Amino acid sequence: MVTRTLARNLVASRYEDIPAAVRHEAARALLNWLGCAIGSARHETVERALAAVSRFSGPPQAAVLGRGERLDILHAALVNGISSHVLDFDDTHARAIHPSAPVLPALIALAEWRHVSGAQLAHAFVLGVEAEERIGLSVFPEHYEIGWHITGTAGVFGAAAAAGKVLGLNARQMAWALGIAATQSAGLQEMFGSMCKSLHPGRAAQNGLTAALLAARDFTSSEQAIEAPRGFAHVMSTRFDPGVITEGWGERYELMSNMYKPYACGLVVHAAIDGCIELKREHAIRPSDIERIDLKVSPLVPRLTGNKDPQSGLEGKFSVYHAAAAALVHGAAGESQFSDVCVRDPQIVALRGRISVEPDAAIRKTEAYVSIAFKNGRSYSKHVPHALGTLERPMSDADLEAKFRGLTAGILPSGQIEEVIASCWNLSALEDAGALARAAVPQG
Repeated sequence: MVTRTLARNLVASRYEDIPAAVRHEAARALLNWLGCAIGSARHETVERALAAVSRFSGPPQAAVLGRGERLDILHAALVNGISSHVLDFDDTHARAIHPSAPVLPALIALAEWRHVSGAQLAHAFVLGVEAEERIGLSVFPEHYEIGWHITGTAGVFGAAAAAGKVLGLNARQMAWALGIAATQSAGLQEMFGSMCKSLHPGRAAQNGLTAALLAARDFTSSEQAIEAPRGFAHVMSTRFDPGVITEGWGERYELMSNMYKPYACGLVVHAAIDGCIELKREHAIRPSDIERIDLKVSPLVPRLTGNKDPQSGLEGKFSVYHAAAAALVHGAAGESQFSDVCVRDPQIVALRGRISVEPDAAIRKTEAYVSIAFKNGRSYSKHVPHALGTLERPMSDADLEAKFRGLTAGILPSGQIEEVIASCWNLSALEDAGALARAAVPQG
């Protein structure tokens, strides 16, 4: 019984058993996630979401990060989940899921509502990531390949497991929480490039938190919701390996396969961006001199990011053509390179038309070959075997701090920025994890 076994494992886990390296990775993930959530606080997607739901919110129990509004914990989890993913700048697992965006919004909201220590939050976060990743990987890649957005569909389990751990659920209640999460699992890849992509982790956070709250009140569900013939795995995938969920529990941690993005778009285009930025830097390339750009990439790249003519910043995040063109023009691929203004820039639009993309099944999703031919007959090439931010080329703690400062500048005063950074690195020692949320909103 996979669901019951997972529930027992979650309930039995002790913080003292979590290795120091995993605890530190939790702090890295929290810092990165907070930066992404605060940095998009005024994004149009967040503004529209708040305009739609805030009038229906209950008591002001939890912060909307980077803003002054406070909502009930369920709506705060929704909005902070949306904001943390809308830039596509949040973390990603080496194989499958954006792990933090479904889990941390639920935990941060819960930490404001009831006393939660930093150690409790870190422990629950590690377990939430473990649950969502193992469940997601048990049906991967078939589940993803038929069109489900696995961050939403598996992320709801992570939020439920993490919130359930904080709420002190017993084994049967945790199994119910996982079942309640399973029946709310959703998210379609068709939504990529629209505001709904960031809705997926927001809903996963909200629904997972709801699942745990219901289970805490003995609201029942199937206790075989993952593995049953009409349960999550068999309904939503053509392949299911239950052993992935339970084997090696406590011996390996999926959080250690977490990766952090230097660029504000999907991971699969990062290697192409790297190649373009490196060539521009090495050869002082002027876009007006370029005849054509040839990209050789994994087949996943054109499948997920094959939009040749994006019309908005969100669509630009799913266009390898735009990402490469913007990288060659600006030598960067941050939030501003995926704005509506940048996507519609005539210089970048013209350069996009000179880009050719060739898929090659022998190329990994974080690898790329970039070749640039010039009008004078010269050409330069670059092979990027591993994109910056991958496990092979990880971002350092200092890199993550710089990313956080860049995302939050102009939203939080410098003193608060440094306070949040210090609190993340000292997460396990915090007596009140809710203080993180309170420090992550503008004061006054």
